[in-house]
Amino acid sequence: MKLSVIIVNYNVKYFLQQCLTSVFKSLEKVVGEVWVVDNNSVDGSVEMVKKEFPAVRLIANKENLGFSRANNQAIRKANGEYILLLNPDTIVEESTFSKVVEFMDAHPEAGGLGVKMIDGKGNFLPESKRGIPTPEVAFYKMSGLTKLFPKSKKFAKYYLGHLDKEHTHEVEILSGAFMLLRKTVLDKIGLLDETFFMYGEDIDLSYRILQAGYKNYYFADTTIVHYKGESTKKGSLNYVFVFYNAMIIFAQKHFAQKNAKIFMFLIKLAIFFRAGLSIMRRIVKAIYLPILDASLIFGGFLFFVPIWEKIPLHTAKDYPDFIWIMLPIYIFIWLVSSYYSGAYDNPVRIKNVFNGIFAGTTIILIFYALIDVKYRFSRALILFGAGYSFLIMTIVRLILHSLNKFSGLSIYSKRRRKIIIIGEKAEALRVKNIIEQVSTNTDIVGFIKPDESSENVENYLGKINQIDEIIKIFKINEVIFCAKNIATEHIISMMLRLSQMNVNVKIAPQDSISIIGSNSINTQGSLYTLDFNSITKPHNRRMKNLIDKTFAFTFLIFYPVLFFFVKEKLGFIKNIFQVLIGKKSWVGFYPMKNFKNQLPTIKNSVLSPIDAVKQKQNLSETIKLNLNISYAKNYQIETDIFIILRNVNQLGRQNVK
Repeated sequence: MKLSVIIVNYNVKYFLQQCLTSVFKSLEKVVGEVWVVDNNSVDGSVEMVKKEFPAVRLIANKENLGFSRANNQAIRKANGEYILLLNPDTIVEESTFSKVVEFMDAHPEAGGLGVKMIDGKGNFLPESKRGIPTPEVAFYKMSGLTKLFPKSKKFAKYYLGHLDKEHTHEVEILSGAFMLLRKTVLDKIGLLDETFFMYGEDIDLSYRILQAGYKNYYFADTTIVHYKGESTKKGSLNYVFVFYNAMIIFAQKHFAQKNAKIFMFLIKLAIFFRAGLSIMRRIVKAIYLPILDASLIFGGFLFFVPIWEKIPLHTAKDYPDFIWIMLPIYIFIWLVSSYYSGAYDNPVRIKNVFNGIFAGTTIILIFYALIDVKYRFSRALILFGAGYSFLIMTIVRLILHSLNKFSGLSIYSKRRRKIIIIGEKAEALRVKNIIEQVSTNTDIVGFIKPDESSENVENYLGKINQIDEIIKIFKINEVIFCAKNIATEHIISMMLRLSQMNVNVKIAPQDSISIIGSNSINTQGSLYTLDFNSITKPHNRRMKNLIDKTFAFTFLIFYPVLFFFVKEKLGFIKNIFQVLIGKKSWVGFYPMKNFKNQLPTIKNSVLSPIDAVKQKQNLSETIKLNLNISYAKNYQIETDIFIILRNVNQLGRQNVK
């Protein structure tokens, strides 16, 4: 057997599905086998592989063993002359495997090989070719000199920036996203070092290949897509520690003691710097806008109140008490209600700012009626504050929107995304149906014929060779390729072409309910699926949490009365505290083992959408599933309130029934 493809998967079901589809197409030209090692995913990955790819040799771990151990599990059982370690968030061309195997056969000195990689927008990924991260190379990268001089042989050695990405070269370090290894070399140097849980193992293995007298190659004659950031969130603080810890392990293992100490000093310095920077960025991102809002509102009152004091149309008050006691309370209420209304979401809706200020003002007026008369200042000040707060918060967001490149904040636009679908009519219609069921803010402009023939073009906007003009004329924001009708090689070449046109690119795998794309290393990319996720939107999560806590506090206060109505008394008090600490929600999905992975992940609950139905004893599994999907897709807090109030006597049960 020529090739064994090994894919380690962890909770990226739809990307794995697309990856395996491309892998089996590429294996049509090479005798090989496919191994998937699943590290205890909970998203239905294992079930999907068993059902859709029965030829895969599957290892389903009961815990997350990490990248190295999981790969080694399959390598020990693999039968191929060559071993390919492949990320699940990749797509290979139809000719990728035949080309790389042919190259390795022709170069017996080659121990390992990597290929040209692009991201989901068609941009070249520089980690396709790398140098050994010596202390000097690491310093240039961490200091920013690599970015300043991306083509320098000295300063850009980490990414070998002086080497042309369009040509094949000898390199030092290969990427673990696509790492082709000669099995006899692995037998000689050993498998992946399991000291590395994640990150660094590809550097270590590449270095050991060189030490054994073999060569590593960057192969430019095939291109794969690597959806950067899908398997792991590389913007997270945890990533910083895990990645740099891997670098320390590498230094201790391979560098002389003196160089290792220098390297570890630089790495530890980088850890503290990056971790501190990451923490500061998160703190600033979380608080800068509320602080800015609060400061401007407070400053506006400082300016306005002295003017107000001089107007003889109201009773004189001790306004310093208002400024330093009541005003901070009012501002706090306005900002908290604005937070729960979504005024701090990104992109921001101006109507959410209005709703937040309106709700806060209502609370303040109720509060005003209950406090001591000493602290009851003119209602006109409250109404002025409401109007001014809305105005200044809106202005701030408009300014930040205009500075989006620096602030990262934008105003929500109702402008619909314009999409074209490239594929034969039947498949294009199937993809259109998925989009229309999942997304409302889209406009399917039309279909593009996937070939250049002039036959049967009356149902299309044009042919694939006219795509540049179509994008410009119709102002297209997004292009979706139907993988069933277009060869992966053609899709990838088109992605490279479209990378210069500032459009999002997605791929719809054959017979899949997913449409996959990725635009950023720090995100999980864009993904359309029939998993309805309205309930998981940040605003809905906040409101659901608020309703849960409000009811829990209310139930705790009125427990002596409710005690007589609730069936399971001790269970009720237990549920109250579990909701208060965030372990449970009052309302969630009805548990359905066979359909669990078709629904978003939310907290376990006391009640479910089934409890909204009067006659629920004889409901079929299909109806129960549809009720769950409807709850997820059309979530509103009113639904939770209705279900809770309707089932007060059931609030003590421990399991959803």
